[in-house]
Amino acid sequence: MYTYAIVPASVEPAAGRSARREPGLKWSRFGDQVIYWTTGASGSAAVRRVNTLGAVTQSSHGLPFLVVQAGNIFRDEFPDIPVILDKGRYLAVELSDAAVARLSAGNPAEFGFAPLPHNTAVVKEVLRAEHPLRTIDPAMTMLAAQVSSKRLQESLVSLTGFGTRHSLSGGFQHAVDWAADSFQSLGYSVTCSRITVGTGASFSVIADKPGTSADPGLVLVTAHLDSINHLDGPLAPAPGADDDGSGCAGVLEIARILSTRVDDHDLRLILFGGEEEGLFGSQQYVAALSGHDRDRLTAAINMDMVGTLNSAERGVLLEGAPVSQRLIDQLAASAQDYTSLHVDVSLHPFASDHVPFIIAGLPAVLTIEGSDSANHTIHSSQDTLNTIDYTLACEIVTMNLVTAARLLGTHTSINDLVRWRQSTLSDDSD
Repeated sequence: MYTYAIVPASVEPAAGRSARREPGLKWSRFGDQVIYWTTGASGSAAVRRVNTLGAVTQSSHGLPFLVVQAGNIFRDEFPDIPVILDKGRYLAVELSDAAVARLSAGNPAEFGFAPLPHNTAVVKEVLRAEHPLRTIDPAMTMLAAQVSSKRLQESLVSLTGFGTRHSLSGGFQHAVDWAADSFQSLGYSVTCSRITVGTGASFSVIADKPGTSADPGLVLVTAHLDSINHLDGPLAPAPGADDDGSGCAGVLEIARILSTRVDDHDLRLILFGGEEEGLFGSQQYVAALSGHDRDRLTAAINMDMVGTLNSAERGVLLEGAPVSQRLIDQLAASAQDYTSLHVDVSLHPFASDHVPFIIAGLPAVLTIEGSDSANHTIHSSQDTLNTIDYTLACEIVTMNLVTAARLLGTHTSINDLVRWRQSTLSDDSD
């Protein structure tokens, strides 16, 4: 029998570290809470020690597992499975042998599960107090100020107007043409790359802007262009405003702002098809990536659902893997310096277009709205424009824009800075 104790992370700095030394005790941190667990009567002393920290204790014959999910789909599909702790995209659950067999047989694409990692942080909060403020770069401040909620809204109105962007639908093909035209109007070189989605054919839209370096690196900013309605079927309306119209609008906004900049390195913007059916676009892109591009790829920043406010605090989750740690740190620094976002970090990637890059050993990070499991409108006809919080979307886009610009070596002239300062003074006087 397993015994669990859940402790607020606020006790961790002192008493928590002492409790972790108890024989037979394991722990796993989920942001502001820590799960301790042990097995059998031999662990009773350890659990008593944890209980002195003010823990809530429960026992079960199930095994502790981690579930990584999209929205709250796991809890909706399996209401009978006990949940130890709910941290939005991540659940700690109790699974019997029969439940493990049941989930393995179904193996739905909506969530993944594995034994609960022990003695590690599944989700870590990045607290501003832990990081000293850096000197703010005026050039990056100028870039950040150009992120426009009006432009994001205009893109989202167009994207949701296609009715559905199911990867094999006529609406998706219209979205592909619209996106290609949007990139081309900004001066990008555009390719509509054919992909297979199951037995059908679809496309990913790829836009390139070369850098000026003799030996340029490569920075990717991505989202998925398709949408889906799981409730009513592939022909039903799937406006996909948040999932993932918001990410596509963010990519286009970054494309607009960086289009006239002089960069050292190459920028590639990708709107993948086939994500909702199983990451077909990103998997096939990574599989076809040349050795040269693999060697020079420094970052893949993926935006998937960046527009719905699910809690009182505006937040973002940065999800990657150890290969992504440097990029995660850069994104977290940009969030601290240029936004008010609360940042959570996890190294347990699942079910978005960053995953094929990580499997290939390439640095990729999913940037997704905080507490996304509270968003119940995705994959339905209810994922509409009225779900979007444009302030949140602008903040996440700003974080990604600044990070991409730094990696690209984006250059800004003194004249640009003077014009930007004059415009801000003019705005202040209005």
